[in-house]
Amino acid sequence: MNKKILIVEDNKDFLEIFRQGLGSEKFFIVEAMNAEDGLVLAEKEKPDLIVIDIGLPKMNGIAMAKKLKEQGIKSQIIFLTDYSDAEHISQAIETVSQTDYIVKSDTPIDKIVSRIKEKLGVKS
Repeated sequence: MNKKILIVEDNKDFLEIFRQGLGSEKFFIVEAMNAEDGLVLAEKEKPDLIVIDIGLPKMNGIAMAKKLKEQGIKSQIIFLTDYSDAEHISQAIETVSQTDYIVKSDTPIDKIVSRIKEKLGVKS
C-alpha cells in the first residue's frame, strides 16, 4: 500500500519542486497551503507522515504540531523550514520528540526525499 504524505507548505514554487522530487516515488500526496487546512486534512486523511513548514501564515507549523498532538493525530512529523536558529529547532523538538528538522535552503531535494523515505521505512 502506498504511504500517504500531507505536505503543509505555503511557498508554491517550493511546493512544485517538492512535488517533482517526490514524483517518482509511489506516495499518495495531499497538500495544504496553511496550518488550518492542514489540520482539517490531517484529521480527514490520516496521513502516515506530515511535512510541515514552520513559517506558515495565520498559525505557524509548531503551533500546528501542538494541535495535531492535542487532537490525538499520531502521524509522524518532519519540520521542513528555512529557520535554522536554535530557538525554532528546540521548540520543534520539544513539541514533537520523534521528529526530523530539515532546513530546506541547506538540503537538496533528493536528500529531503531520502529522509522522508527513511522516516516511513521505505527502501530506496
